Amino acid sequence: MKRITWLSPHASHEWFPPLEQALDEPPGLLAAGGDLSSERLLAAYRRGIFPWYAPGQPVLWWSPDPRTVLFPEDFRLHRSLQKTIQNKGLKVSINQQFEAVIDACAAPRARSPGTWITPEMREAYVRLHRLGFAHSVEVSREGELIGGLYGVRLGGVFFGESMFSRARDGSKVALAHLVRRCPDNGIALIDCQMPSAHLASLGARPVARAQFGALLERWVRCEPLPLAPLPGGA
Repeated sequence: MKRITWLSPHASHEWFPPLEQALDEPPGLLAAGGDLSSERLLAAYRRGIFPWYAPGQPVLWWSPDPRTVLFPEDFRLHRSLQKTIQNKGLKVSINQQFEAVIDACAAPRARSPGTWITPEMREAYVRLHRLGFAHSVEVSREGELIGGLYGVRLGGVFFGESMFSRARDGSKVALAHLVRRCPDNGIALIDCQMPSAHLASLGARPVARAQFGALLERWVRCEPLPLAPLPGGA
């Protein structure tokens, strides 16, 4: 019988239970407890595990099966999004407003007044950003931040965490620019974690957890790497 593994904050930050122990209901829940230290977070991402929990809960660790991923070559740049990119006077930047992006992702939304980005989660990813592992893509118009995303990069994998829009297509523009940067940055895979109609419309698709693990073994390297702009600018 599968059961949740409780992680001691005093145990090795490298240790997690085998992914096969993840629950079927709720789908992918693997462990609880531990902490959000940079060492534990990086160890989790290397194994295809990510934290996701609500305020008042312990840290919950997930490894869903299947896993939603986006291969950059599969990205669907719809005509309407292409027009937005070309005609709306947008400026895209990298790692210039990381904390503003994570705060915008944590802000209440019409369909989701709560947030899973607790103060502890925010602090943990800001630390990863300062260490060179977490990155943001920002979309601005006339100096105002209207969209963006952030995530963790380990070698050839970008683990997407969250995105936001304050204007139409704001998050899609950020994702489109991340995809454009993938070839020159050596990124072969964008992890989207959980399925959504929004991501599926842009080319994301499910892969089995075992296949996802094989992709990580092939492409993950655990050293801080930049997310560089395209040659010639954004």
